[in-house]
Amino acid sequence: MPSACDSLIDDIEDMVSSSDPTPHERQSARKSIIPRSRKKNELLSHEELQADSLIPGTQKIWMKTWGCSHNNSDGEYMAGQLAASGYTMTDDPSDADLWVLNSCTVKNPAEDHFRNSIKKAQDQQKKVVLAGCVPQAQPRMDYLKGLSIIGVQQIDRVVEVVDEAVKGHSVRLLGQKKDGGRRLGGARLDLPKIRKNPLIEIISINTGCLNACTYCKTKHARGDLASYPIEDLVERARQSFREGVCEIWLTSEDTGAYGRDIGTDLPTLLWRLVEEIPEGAMLRLGMTNPPYILEHLEEMAMILNHPRVYAFLHVPVQSASDSVLMDMKREYCVDDFKKVVDFLKARVPGVTIATDLICGFPGETEKDFQETVDLVTLYRFPSLFINQFYPRPGTPAARMEQVAAHVKKQRTKELSQLFHSYNPYDHKVGERQRVLVTEESFDAQYYVSHNKFYEQVLVPKRAEFKGKMIEVDIYEAGKHFLKGRPVEDSKPFTASIAKPLQKGEVSGLMQEEGEEKSKTVVIGDPWREKKGEGTGCEWNPRAFIIHALFICFVDRLLQPRKGSTEEAGSCAHSGSSHLGLRHRESVLMALLQTRRGGTVTQ
Repeated sequence: MPSACDSLIDDIEDMVSSSDPTPHERQSARKSIIPRSRKKNELLSHEELQADSLIPGTQKIWMKTWGCSHNNSDGEYMAGQLAASGYTMTDDPSDADLWVLNSCTVKNPAEDHFRNSIKKAQDQQKKVVLAGCVPQAQPRMDYLKGLSIIGVQQIDRVVEVVDEAVKGHSVRLLGQKKDGGRRLGGARLDLPKIRKNPLIEIISINTGCLNACTYCKTKHARGDLASYPIEDLVERARQSFREGVCEIWLTSEDTGAYGRDIGTDLPTLLWRLVEEIPEGAMLRLGMTNPPYILEHLEEMAMILNHPRVYAFLHVPVQSASDSVLMDMKREYCVDDFKKVVDFLKARVPGVTIATDLICGFPGETEKDFQETVDLVTLYRFPSLFINQFYPRPGTPAARMEQVAAHVKKQRTKELSQLFHSYNPYDHKVGERQRVLVTEESFDAQYYVSHNKFYEQVLVPKRAEFKGKMIEVDIYEAGKHFLKGRPVEDSKPFTASIAKPLQKGEVSGLMQEEGEEKSKTVVIGDPWREKKGEGTGCEWNPRAFIIHALFICFVDRLLQPRKGSTEEAGSCAHSGSSHLGLRHRESVLMALLQTRRGGTVTQ
């Protein structure tokens, strides 16, 4: 078949005809070309500049917690999960991109601080996530509108809420955790956490209570009693000791009621826990109301006498007037309280009994108040928490006839003066005691330790004492403390079975089982396990970048068009709609496991 061309071209240069410009002519022609400038107004009118995308997990988080040790434990768990997810926890609120505010609803001043912190965050253009008892009890408060909330039983999903808050969405998770219709104690105990003090582990053994006190707002947030299984609590204690903890605090709204919902009791739990406490470590019991401890006085006395348990018990009486206790619906009389105190003082020599008192409860007469004064005079409590009554919204006590404000203040002042009129530790001067050193004093001049009776003993600030059991001679006593001089020929005893974690280090990410280790893999983790080694990790930037792009691509595919629905009753998004967070998370985790060939735990 003939070619389309009449002649063959041997070289591409043969295509240039004699009439075409030469290279020299083309170069000369360039000098007469004037490029057309692009005006700035054209750029602005035709192109929309895009800001940098917000990638959750790269921001700095500041967390503030108010309230009890239970709330502090929740805060530690939330901080640990956020840090494990890639967020940076900071102590500087001005440097943070988002604030997590973990609230307390016991008294008005605590909620006022919480409300003021929200306003301050908004004034500084900070994103906010709210947690704790205030938003759980009253999520429809005006000053909470439009803000993300994580419920007290949903702290294991704090990363989801913060991720969405970073994107500008409003998310609220306030549901209860249940198993077969039975309410659970809360989130899992083996979650990552950052202990405020690496030497102290706070374990919440149950949430809620069995009472219905007329003044209490916490009941609205924490609900009825729900206890953790004994095995879960024992395993949490074991893990803590493996991470260098030397002191465990048991906490809840009422430790004495533990187990009544699951067919067990507090002494059974305590006997199991003391089996796990290494020599030199200590266990501290939390608050218990009189009705439930009355049933176990014999066993509680034996437990408090155990060498690895502090001889300390917090038993709030609130008032020494039976008529006031009845109005409070406290379910005991003052003689019940006296029976607990007298029995423990007789069976546990030197035991410390701490208690709480409310001044100016509705209907409290001068006679009622004087009975409370007489109780303090009788027992001279070394640790006494005096609270002026504040009516909390939504509680029955708020609807009762109130005591005049100036009367409440006067009674609070009078009781405080009585408390400060005696020194409970003068007789301790000259004693030789063994103390466990766990903290630094507020003025940073001493280390803080505690003796067998959980009395605060200040000791010299020497690095070798931290986390150790040492022997001291008491040479000074104050209202709230003792001062001890280390015995020269005594050597510090190391209580921990492992080196403590560093301050700010995340607990619970690595667990040993025999020779194998189970690793909790976090999406976006830039570390990988070294080949041939079970404990080391190395940075792999190339793999991290590829992995991150892959995850973002899949996450984008999982976002449907507008009009799709979110989890019913769980999340309320504003700004855009997505697939259910849990569904997307499970898909991404499954893909992550497939790509990395590792173990993914949720």
